[in-house]
Amino acid sequence: MIDIKFLRENPDLVKQNIKNKFQDQKLALVDEVIELDKQSRAVKLEADGLRAERNKCSKMIGALMGQGKKEEAEEMKKKVGEQAARLAECEALEAEYEEKIKKIMMVIPQIIDKSVPIGKDDSENVEVERFGDPFVPDFEIPYHTDIMESFDGIDLDSARRVAGNGFYYLMGDIARIHSAVISYARDFMVQRGFTYCVPPFMIRSDVVTGVMSFAEMEAMMYKIEGEDLYLIGTSEHSMIGKFIDQIIPEEQLPQTLTSYSPCFRKEKGAHGIEERGVYRIHQFEKQEMIVVCKPEDSPMWFDKLWQNTVDLFRSMDIPVRTLECCSGDLADLKVKSVDVEAWSPRQKKYFEVGSCSNLGDAQARRLKIRVNGKDSKYLAHTLNNTVVAPPRMLIAFLENNLNADGSVNIPVALRPYMGGQEKIVPKK
Repeated sequence: MIDIKFLRENPDLVKQNIKNKFQDQKLALVDEVIELDKQSRAVKLEADGLRAERNKCSKMIGALMGQGKKEEAEEMKKKVGEQAARLAECEALEAEYEEKIKKIMMVIPQIIDKSVPIGKDDSENVEVERFGDPFVPDFEIPYHTDIMESFDGIDLDSARRVAGNGFYYLMGDIARIHSAVISYARDFMVQRGFTYCVPPFMIRSDVVTGVMSFAEMEAMMYKIEGEDLYLIGTSEHSMIGKFIDQIIPEEQLPQTLTSYSPCFRKEKGAHGIEERGVYRIHQFEKQEMIVVCKPEDSPMWFDKLWQNTVDLFRSMDIPVRTLECCSGDLADLKVKSVDVEAWSPRQKKYFEVGSCSNLGDAQARRLKIRVNGKDSKYLAHTLNNTVVAPPRMLIAFLENNLNADGSVNIPVALRPYMGGQEKIVPKK
């Protein structure tokens, strides 16, 4: 959500940004909101004048009554009464214009960073860098659920009977690895100076609309029937919501937090074979990182955040690459985003395991997250990034650590969380 003053003064820049995001259907909204803003300011000016006149007349009525000039006081009261009707009209118009402007501003995309490549969709994202050598073994790697089943580690049939498609039971060694990865990711981030947090797993609608666009909300969120509550799609939602309507002393920045939560997503639509199993599901667990900082520090924190994910995956012997998201692949609130993709030796390609985003002041403006600076108050910048999100991450883990005999190596970094085990051995 951009500043209305910025839009008013830079309409062509805002329109070009909309074109860069291939959302030409929104171009007319710029002129529409400028006209509404013009009318809103005119009504506000009139209302302010009427309020000032009312205050002035009220003082005069008191003075006239004190002087015994009852008739003049009554005339003045009549004038105030006539103005009150118009003031009520103006105040109603003020509220109406404010609501219309807010509704439009919520769908006009944030100004993207100049470094973002221009492209229509994720097919035009740009590879930035590779970390580790992609390796394809000389034996066939089974599909990830087949690997898990060899350890008696997954039960999709029971999950379908209990909850439907898109759910799973993890068991035994596979469940242990899942929990070990989450615990390791938590400690990994704590060692890098982040404060660990377990947030609420439900949030109110004002937080939902503060952290994401309406399109994302509709596609992702599950609403609790009869309550003003939604299940979170990621802990970023409640973690950023933690600061709603807050004025943070500048000396308390940056706020660097790492949070654990289950995540719930609709994940509508048909998916190909590679997105079945535990790749695209309705429920999963995730370790997240979020930063609230000064505007001038957000580019630096953006680079630190995605590097944390790269370092975590490399510590588990998983090759990864970073991919710069193009303009058309950015959600409306994002200024810049980089995906981290893990190598799949079975597919012989990379797939997404995390996404790092700089949202500038978009979430802060919606949620009114301000900083009390030395000279004035200003909006904070917010960033988020996936540390790790099993069970999807387990796909990369199992494929990259699989041996020809079906056993799976446990990387050194993860062994303390697996009781010292160096490998797990299949049961069938």
